[in-house]
Amino acid sequence: MALIVQKYGGTSVGSVERIQAVAQRVYKTVKAGNSLVVVVSAMGKTTDGLVKLATEISPNPNRREMDMLLSTGEQVTIALLSMALQELGQPAISMTGAQVGIVTEAEHSRARILHIETTRLNRYINEGKVVVVAGFQGTSSAGEMEITTLGRGGSDTSAVAIAAALRANFCEIYTDVPGILTTDPRLVAEAQLMDAITCNEMLELASLGAKVLHPRAVEIARNYGVPLVVRSSWTDDPGTWVISPKPQGRSLINLEIARPVDHVEFDTDQAKVALLRVPDKPGVAARLFGEISRQKVDVDLIIQSIHEGNSNDIAFTVTTPILKRAEAVTAAIAPALRSQSNPKFDEAEVMVEHNIAKVSIAGAGMIGRPGVAAKMFATLAEAGVNIQMISTSEVKVSCVVNAAECDRAVTALRTAFEIEAKSKGELLTPNSSLLTPHSSPTPPVRGVALDLNQARLAIRQLPDRPGMAAKLFGLLAQHNISVDMIIQSQRCRVINAVPRRDIAFTVSRLDGENAREMLTQVAAELGWGEVVLDSAIAKVSIVGAGMVGQPGVAAKMFEALAQQQINIQMIATSEIKISCVVAQEQGVKALQAIHAAFELAGSEKFVVPA
Repeated sequence: MALIVQKYGGTSVGSVERIQAVAQRVYKTVKAGNSLVVVVSAMGKTTDGLVKLATEISPNPNRREMDMLLSTGEQVTIALLSMALQELGQPAISMTGAQVGIVTEAEHSRARILHIETTRLNRYINEGKVVVVAGFQGTSSAGEMEITTLGRGGSDTSAVAIAAALRANFCEIYTDVPGILTTDPRLVAEAQLMDAITCNEMLELASLGAKVLHPRAVEIARNYGVPLVVRSSWTDDPGTWVISPKPQGRSLINLEIARPVDHVEFDTDQAKVALLRVPDKPGVAARLFGEISRQKVDVDLIIQSIHEGNSNDIAFTVTTPILKRAEAVTAAIAPALRSQSNPKFDEAEVMVEHNIAKVSIAGAGMIGRPGVAAKMFATLAEAGVNIQMISTSEVKVSCVVNAAECDRAVTALRTAFEIEAKSKGELLTPNSSLLTPHSSPTPPVRGVALDLNQARLAIRQLPDRPGMAAKLFGLLAQHNISVDMIIQSQRCRVINAVPRRDIAFTVSRLDGENAREMLTQVAAELGWGEVVLDSAIAKVSIVGAGMVGQPGVAAKMFEALAQQQINIQMIATSEIKISCVVAQEQGVKALQAIHAAFELAGSEKFVVPA
């Protein structure tokens, strides 16, 4: 007999008929000999309706009262589903988050789970009852007993957290699609169903706007080794398994606010090649990395900064043994990239830097925590380490530094994040057990995602010295603004004897204007120039553990965009993700072109139910 946690989203319980269908599925699972906890969302568009009511009363409703209001939506569903199960003869009991014992931070509208008191849950399970739990909600510590909500995707988070606390055999997430697809079926009807995906790949896809699973739910599954499967509410198809690493015996206390960083990694076998002043037009990145791929040069990080005038810079890192080959390829193609309109001033220049190292912090706990990257930058600044390049993903932040400063950087980061030193070999390579879901080879790209909800901020002429990134991102963290892509320009100017670089980063579009105003207010004090906001951008990304060590993946992505005459405004990469910023109106076309280029389409068309 298995202990299973099932979660049903709003569309799955959007009507009486759908609630009765869920009850039949639950009843069938119990009759097969399983114990069940069922987590549900509010019916259909109930939450949207409640938000509308609140905004009719107040344009800026109190967050505490919003939690009180929104938590009622799930209570309707749990009562109705319990009644439906009882009508089938299945003993069931409905429970709110407070009754279950989901204890959270006292943070309204975006609380994180601290722990779950499972005594009552286990008692009802042992009595043979199906426990129907209101997702998305909890209660703060015993002294306050404030109703809290978990924010977007909260029911996913509730379900996986309960599965972790109960040590359930697995957690099933039922939704309106048949599993995890290679992209959004609303944009590409031929999106292909995956049978399995790693937690790391899913974290990246979830964070990029793939709405099937929320990143916080995937984070908990990864941290506690919860087997997780995404299935359709309308069929009996097997769905997609999300593969977690072996659990490491984490405490269930402070469940969602446990240590955000698990590893400090480094690689001293790196060199950087930068191509300055390349034309800002479609096809340039495709041409450069197409030639690099043909020469079998495997690159690691790729960074393209914001444009300046009619040109921008592209930089990438390679391992030291292939540096000469990478340098020769880049130098050979540089003249061909020269702007024809003004070759004298716009000639592409190759800059090579030896003796660099890549230092990274990694951990699923950094999701949505703006202070983690800021803490890394502050730690490096305090150690006197200057940052030359930055690359970010949901589970890793990497900085390129001077090789002579690598040991100092690693020691400082281990101390700051309370990470014990490990053997050298463990730190130099990614954890391969997390990168491939099967023993057989996986395709280099597993999924393509589009994020249309980001804005880009660019700060011109930031002083290039230790501590500036720490100050900048520390300020954003203080205002609870999470940053996604971070790009530091390779071009350096000396103004009034101070070397300066531009820096650009993306934030949620909702945070864009507030961030611009705040950073503009402190610009004179901190010595940087103009702060520019662009909200008309889209970020398109490919994700796949199979791209590790495979030259040509980036080139194929860039070529797909070039063929559609889509200009790349920024590039950032991690080991398993490549992201490009393009114009907002070209976002959907970019996603469709990339999905087709990697031949990810299946033969079946998926129609998402209304």
